[in-house]
Amino acid sequence: MKLSTLTHLPLSADQGWPEIEHMHPRLVKLLVFIVLPLSLLPPLMLLYASSAHPGMFPAQFADKDWGRLAGVFFLAEMGTLAVMGWLIRQVAQTSGLRLDYHDAYLLAAIAPIPLWLSALGLLVPSLAFNVVLALVALGLSCGIIYHGIEGLSHTREDISAAGVVQTVIGAGLVAWALLLMLVVML
Repeated sequence: MKLSTLTHLPLSADQGWPEIEHMHPRLVKLLVFIVLPLSLLPPLMLLYASSAHPGMFPAQFADKDWGRLAGVFFLAEMGTLAVMGWLIRQVAQTSGLRLDYHDAYLLAAIAPIPLWLSALGLLVPSLAFNVVLALVALGLSCGIIYHGIEGLSHTREDISAAGVVQTVIGAGLVAWALLLMLVVML
């Protein structure tokens, strides 16, 4: 998968998605070479930021066990990925779109790439910068899901694709809120 292919995914159902569909990457290969390395970025960057510039975080986080938080965060990422693939397929089918399990899990594996990469923003010791970067990454992830649904299910039914995206992103935001609550409680 080329970087140029990835840059088209959040912006178009006609560019990038046909190439990915033609490649039909094995999910295990995708997991080992893309998902695992990139999903390690947020926990590792949290560990880095907590030690390199701890003042970036609110005072109540000063005494947190960042190693344990990073581990919980990583496990939550993996769990969310498994649930999201299933959810994408179920919601797509309920909306009358044809999407098999392979394509649903492929989309679930590709969609968080901008979010994972946004963790590199923790190199900059600014909470405001990181919040803006995370919001931009969330927008790109929404675009990937939206255009991925259209591209992989071969539909241009904007309403159906938007409904799937709304449900999937809503569930993702609920999972994210639960993870943040867990982080605050640990």
